[in-house]
Amino acid sequence: MASNATTYKDLTPAQPLDKKTLNKMVWRSLNLQASFNYERMQAGGWLYCILPGLEKIHTNKEDLAASMEHNLEFFNTHPFLVTFVMGIVLSLEQQKTDIGTIRAVRVAAMGPLGGIGDSIFWLTLVPITAGITANMAIGGSIAGPILFLLIFNAVQFAVRFWLMHWSYNLGSKAIEVLTANAKEFTRAASMLGVFIVGALTANYGSTTVNLTIENGESPIVIQSILDNIMPKLIPLALTLLLFFLMKKKKWTPVMGIVLLLVIGLVGALIGIF
Repeated sequence: MASNATTYKDLTPAQPLDKKTLNKMVWRSLNLQASFNYERMQAGGWLYCILPGLEKIHTNKEDLAASMEHNLEFFNTHPFLVTFVMGIVLSLEQQKTDIGTIRAVRVAAMGPLGGIGDSIFWLTLVPITAGITANMAIGGSIAGPILFLLIFNAVQFAVRFWLMHWSYNLGSKAIEVLTANAKEFTRAASMLGVFIVGALTANYGSTTVNLTIENGESPIVIQSILDNIMPKLIPLALTLLLFFLMKKKKWTPVMGIVLLLVIGLVGALIGIF
């Protein structure tokens, strides 16, 4: 149930939160989705993340209860960028801004982060890092998965801590910075991610055709012909096939994985691959 309070009883701005408290909430942000549900999504985890700050800001118990209540409303954003919203909301809470404004800002801030976070992490950082380190793992190096985890987590924790302190110091103005360039930034990051995925397909795609046509002393090797037309033609064809199925036929990634598994097994069984 939404809180009926529109303003806090104690309107005296609170003291700025110290770095220790801000950092504590960054670590808590790892639990954002711990109580994920389909009614309020990340609301329970969100309140748990910012509770240390709210407790320091609202010394009046009724104000703290009202703040906790409206911060338990529906919430859903990118888990790696949530500290951006946390910093803004805590800045408004510290200034004892009216509850309606805090609600509106929270909703406005959480929305654009989904596309931006996906572009940064899932379409850029993961393909690049996984492409490099997976090749090391395939080569038998145990450093591959370790390096992947080190790079990925170093980036995400750096982003979490930086966004928390930056957005808290900037306050509600941070939303203007975000929304002013969100569309362009998301598009640029997505294009970079697609470019990297294409490069990885060309570099690491290793599917070849194992067909040879008898021609006396000069057998015709089909793979050599395909390489003369375009190197890595088979991996490219498989990638475009998956893109078509997911884009036009609404296939899921799991369905694509199953298809590749079937093609690989059947092709190996009859000697095509």
